[in-house]
Amino acid sequence: MAPSPLSPADASEAPPIPAARSDSTGHPRRPLLIWVRTGTAHVRIDGDAAFHLTAGQGTWIPAAGWNHRAIITEPGTVAFPLWFQAGADGPPETTRFEVPDGWQDWLIQHFNLQVTPLSGHGHFQDAITDLLRRRPPAPAPLTLPEMPRATGARAVAEQLLRDPAIDLTVEQWATRALSSPRTLRRDFLAGTGLTFEQWRLRNRLIAAVEFLAAGFDADQVAARVGFASRNGFTRAFKQQYGLTPYDFGRKLAASSTRVDLTPRATLARQTDELMRMVRGDGSFATASDLLPAARTSPHANDMHVLSWMYRGSGYLDIGESRYERHRGVATWIPAGLKHITGLRENSISLPLGSAGTDDLQLTEPLQVRFSPAWDDYLMHCAISARSGLHPDDYDPRHILDLFAEQVVTQRALSVPMPTDPRARAAAMDYLRHLDVSRESAAFDVPAEVHRAFRDETGMTFARWRYAARMRIARDLLAGGAKPSAVARRVGYAHLPTFSTAFTRFHGLSPREHQERETEKSARNGPGC
Repeated sequence: MAPSPLSPADASEAPPIPAARSDSTGHPRRPLLIWVRTGTAHVRIDGDAAFHLTAGQGTWIPAAGWNHRAIITEPGTVAFPLWFQAGADGPPETTRFEVPDGWQDWLIQHFNLQVTPLSGHGHFQDAITDLLRRRPPAPAPLTLPEMPRATGARAVAEQLLRDPAIDLTVEQWATRALSSPRTLRRDFLAGTGLTFEQWRLRNRLIAAVEFLAAGFDADQVAARVGFASRNGFTRAFKQQYGLTPYDFGRKLAASSTRVDLTPRATLARQTDELMRMVRGDGSFATASDLLPAARTSPHANDMHVLSWMYRGSGYLDIGESRYERHRGVATWIPAGLKHITGLRENSISLPLGSAGTDDLQLTEPLQVRFSPAWDDYLMHCAISARSGLHPDDYDPRHILDLFAEQVVTQRALSVPMPTDPRARAAAMDYLRHLDVSRESAAFDVPAEVHRAFRDETGMTFARWRYAARMRIARDLLAGGAKPSAVARRVGYAHLPTFSTAFTRFHGLSPREHQERETEKSARNGPGC
């Protein structure tokens, strides 16, 4: 697969970051850590100003000792909220701390692990299944339970995947999901084949296996997965797997099986490291095992999801096609398509938002690259989309307009652009609606605009529009998009018509051009 030819769209400046706010009203009481990457944030406890934080500073707020908690950020601020289970081993009082050098990206990755639905690795499941095998009956399932399809139920399931210990009633979950208890129960049963209680218990026990394999003792695991007592945890674990947690840990320690940590267990380990940093322990110097490679299990989303590579590189596999995800590239992952997303070592991606199928028509991945100047703003978008810390007037659909404008800016890099203000406005308008087939009459511009195109680009406006379509099509094909999808993206309703136009302009058919680029990439080696 040829690397995507996307270039940073430096002609577009990131918008200013607005102020944001989050408070504890209506949310479970959990410890919170707020870390300021840039700008200034204010922490208020029961109405009083507790801390003013600037770049590089953080505050730990325990679950107890207050009635109301609020975080306010000033314009231009990027502050990451990180939530922890109630039993997290942090200080008992609100504590300010300094983030050591080298830990900033570690905290960003920690946020990503918290807001991204987590799943185990196949190697982990195979290794643990061997250890738990017993006859009869067959081993209990170690794969995560099926995710419900309904939006509200899926949101509840995703939160329980991230934190199995959350102990809300069905009624409380229904209120948070803007649903009713009856509907929530029905959606879980219809979408997963399990009742809500069965789904939650299976998730907790699979999480327990992951944590035990990571070296946590039974008491720690019981608290991390939501059991009120060790005895209750032991009974449930033995009933499911035929071994007590202690026997499982001893059997694992005695085996020669290598067990990789799952993302959820990695998050738990990182949480312990983070608590040592907050407490000011001298037992750490660098963020060890900062960013291991990771990949998801095959899955499909019920909404389009926009994922941005902040650091390193990754990939998106859909069927036999691989789409490379390089530094700065944001990728819309279409709803309903089973896929695998992966991160290479020392790489970080962040979810920027999602869109329903009514808001965005998408059948294949769509990518655009943002320059590093956008990093802070895109982090703000990720925080707003996946946490309660967002502007008062936050609109989740904002990311659609942002992506669309960046696509236009990137398209402008493929063709010579006029500098005359009116001609440039006409060019940008055309690029903005490139995927819409329109007659030439729709671009009836004044004579002086036509003259500006001829004088500044060497082409008539009509010829410029044709060149824009063909050059953008060339870039999309080089990035791995199918010719049929490219035809639609550049405004052709029929593939044969597009192929004829492309061949006339480039001297090669779309498929021939794509094959040549693939061969060239294979000779030069894969992109980084």
